[in-house]
Amino acid sequence: MERDKGKLLCGYDFHTQKPIAEYIVDFLLSQLQLVIEMYGDSHEGKENADIVRQKKLELIGLTVLRFLDSDIKDKVDGIVEQLKEWIESKETHP
Repeated sequence: MERDKGKLLCGYDFHTQKPIAEYIVDFLLSQLQLVIEMYGDSHEGKENADIVRQKKLELIGLTVLRFLDSDIKDKVDGIVEQLKEWIESKETHP
């Protein structure tokens, strides 16, 4: 999911490598308070830290969606479709 800062999806800007609290999130859609995190081999053995990170982000009002690195590389169209569906559901049921 190679999207540059300012790239639009459903009219919303996604920002990459955005600092939030003590973390840097992979992608942020600030208008809908959505964080998208990629995980894979580099996260092995860090599952507890990832859970703590996600809970802290959720405590400040963010929704965190996680996708496997391999799915983002190999199934980007499906990921984009899932994101569009999530965005549309938030627009109709804020």
